[in-house]
Order: sequence, then C-alpha cells, then structure tokens
Amino acid sequence: MGSLSIGHWLIVLLIVLLIFGTKKLRNLGGDLGGAIKNFRASMREGEADAKASSEPLAGGDTAQTDGAAKRDDGKA
Repeated sequence: MGSLSIGHWLIVLLIVLLIFGTKKLRNLGGDLGGAIKNFRASMREGEADAKASSEPLAGGDTAQTDGAAKRDDGKA
C-alpha cells in the first residue's frame, strides 16, 4: 500500500507529459542542469579562495614565531 509500482510511475509520467509538454520539460531540464553547473563552479571558486586566503595566515604565523625567537635571544 505504501510503495508505488512501475505502472504507477508510468501513469504519473504520462500525466506530467500531457500537462507540461515535452518542450517545457526539456527547457526545465536544461535550466536545472545549468544551475547545477554554476553552483558547482562557484563552490570550486569558494574552495580555491579559502585555500588562497589561508596560505598567508600560515606564513604570518611563521614570521611571528621568528620574531619571538629573536626577542628571546636578545634578552638572554
């Protein structure tokens, strides 16, 4: 009672095709595919930006450590 068989899904698909038509569904599929591609591209750019912005922080930490070592050497 809770699951739909293949026959039910075919009837649903037929009704959707009759309501929207194949051209509208094709355009909808193309638009959805383009949106997914743009989303993935922006995610890759965001990851690249995050990596690029984290690299100077690592270099800055090294400079602070070197400065602390020079201060310790000067005091001793």
